[in-house]
Amino acid sequence: MSSIFGNNIKVSVFGESHGPAIGVTIDGIPAGKTIDMDKLMSFLARRAPGNSKYSTRRKEPDRPEFLSGIRDGVTEGSPITAIIRNLDSHSGDYSGINDIPRPGHADFTAHVKHHGYEDYRGGGHSSGRLTAPLCIAGGICRQLLEEKGIQIKGSIDEIHGNSEDPLGEIDRVLGENDSVGGIVKCIATGVPAGIGDPIFDGAENRIAACVFGIPAVKGIEFGNGFGAARLKGSENNDSFQYEDGEIRTATNNHGGILGGITSGMPLEFRVAFKPTPSIGIVQDSVSLSKEENVKLTIRGRHDPCIVPRAVPCVEAACAIALYDMIKETE
Repeated sequence: MSSIFGNNIKVSVFGESHGPAIGVTIDGIPAGKTIDMDKLMSFLARRAPGNSKYSTRRKEPDRPEFLSGIRDGVTEGSPITAIIRNLDSHSGDYSGINDIPRPGHADFTAHVKHHGYEDYRGGGHSSGRLTAPLCIAGGICRQLLEEKGIQIKGSIDEIHGNSEDPLGEIDRVLGENDSVGGIVKCIATGVPAGIGDPIFDGAENRIAACVFGIPAVKGIEFGNGFGAARLKGSENNDSFQYEDGEIRTATNNHGGILGGITSGMPLEFRVAFKPTPSIGIVQDSVSLSKEENVKLTIRGRHDPCIVPRAVPCVEAACAIALYDMIKETE
């Protein structure tokens, strides 16, 4: 199923943006693991809406309710299920879009796929709102990886092509009813060599699969990525050397993965996010019922740029994929 990820753990995300609640079930987490709930809440707060001028005005506390799998902050070995109740949804903002799909959104494709039975309010199951339960799972996996000495850190690399003053780009579109996209960089340190497999089940494949579970992701590159296509082999190859008794590389153009298997160097990748498709500018669309071209003005509360809130989502996806792979070695 499309909303389930993992080989050794199973992460299942459920719910819709304007339904009663969204949530996640995580199966495969061992018993006896202590989860720092304050630390988890701090992680979720980085993604939560309504906390800055750069995010949607939708205000949700995003406090998870654990229904199973964790008791007194310790995992029980059974599936962990948590929900987040939707407390500030304005479904009326989306009246009409069941007939007029919003450009850049999944409205049209979901309508075709599900024959009109999909929940279109706020994007339904395709909404960025579903990254909240993703971050619950990622926040838990992140803590379990930290026990193993693995640290994951994301950051804004650029917004609208600007790496010097990325947030300034958001300020410039705030009064224009428009939006901008950007790039998030993520680095995982302490990842041992030998994690992953070649061909279809490589470390890049599995991280990319989880990262693409974040709505609005349009691309991912590891190490030099597309830049490697413009280099010679002599420029792109990373020379091996001994360092404190361990084999390392002098540079890290490969981003910590060779042949789908981790090399022991920092795992580095960048993720491209498209501009938020919900903008206040009048756009061209169609009426599905009338079969004619129409103009659309989108109402509602939307991020002018999702990149700042996407940083913990990328960290979460990386943590889930890495923990799933590392479980194979235990």
